[in-house]
Amino acid sequence: MSRMSHATRVHGGPDARGAVAHDFSTNANACGPCPRTLAAVQAADAGRYPDGSHSALREALARRHGVTPERIVMAASASEFIFRCTGWAARAGLGVVALPPHGYGDYAAAAHAWALAAEAGTAPGLAWACEPSSPCGGREARWDALAAHQGPVVLDRAYEPLRLAGAARAAPDGWWQLWSPNKALGLTGVRGAYAVAPAGAQALAAALEALAPSWLLGAHGVAMLADWCEPATQEWLAASLATLRAWKREQVALCESFGWTVLPGDANFFVARATVSAAQHGQLRAHGVQLRDCASFGLPGHVRLGVRPPDAQQALRRAWEAVA
Repeated sequence: MSRMSHATRVHGGPDARGAVAHDFSTNANACGPCPRTLAAVQAADAGRYPDGSHSALREALARRHGVTPERIVMAASASEFIFRCTGWAARAGLGVVALPPHGYGDYAAAAHAWALAAEAGTAPGLAWACEPSSPCGGREARWDALAAHQGPVVLDRAYEPLRLAGAARAAPDGWWQLWSPNKALGLTGVRGAYAVAPAGAQALAAALEALAPSWLLGAHGVAMLADWCEPATQEWLAASLATLRAWKREQVALCESFGWTVLPGDANFFVARATVSAAQHGQLRAHGVQLRDCASFGLPGHVRLGVRPPDAQQALRRAWEAVA
């Protein structure tokens, strides 16, 4: 089975050429950074190691989710946990990783790195799910089928804090839940995540802990996740969602005025059916605008756009009129 190199992975955001002025290719909260979380990160003591056991942070996260601290598994990032969990699956002999039909590329990249078969659907083995889904921001179509899945199921909750419509579904009791709050806080440059293990999964939680290196989190990641647990930060997030809803309505209308077909979704991003050539992507970037081509998600002829403020939307309008 061929391996996928870092060079061939496709992500949004800055690349070797740097950042653009109006980046629609990432899904970070455009109202951020959250001021109080940013202040906490800036005040973090980077001159010392954090507590390697992260005991106080585990307790705070456990209180937030109403579980015992033993059910909190720390991660350097969501991607790090995806690769570590896939490594455990390979060592356990599961053989197959079940993926959403369209989803985050690191699920498949980790499977390839560990020489596991990556299959869209619900094949027995390790299964990844995501809701709101990526890239479309909708409901996980495999939800009911996965409820009877034979093997661990990890529900990626990266975009649940940025849900703009619909209601969150409670995960079945046996599912893991992976949380990476940096998108919701508008601090994607700060890495840090955690998983909530289901009740009765102590053995797997211990195995994943054993596979982790020491000091998974630096001082800045600890500060971000600790502030994530604060009520004032959650109030800021809730207020930002109202702003994002208004911006999303305006941005959807703008894209439809281009003749693009916007797919339904519940998150702070959406997919539009639009023919944007590679040359046009480059021309848009020259105008300071970056979109996320969806071919790597298995959706050629589509682009994904994170919701951005009105000034960025007007920059998109001017750029598209110039290149289209």
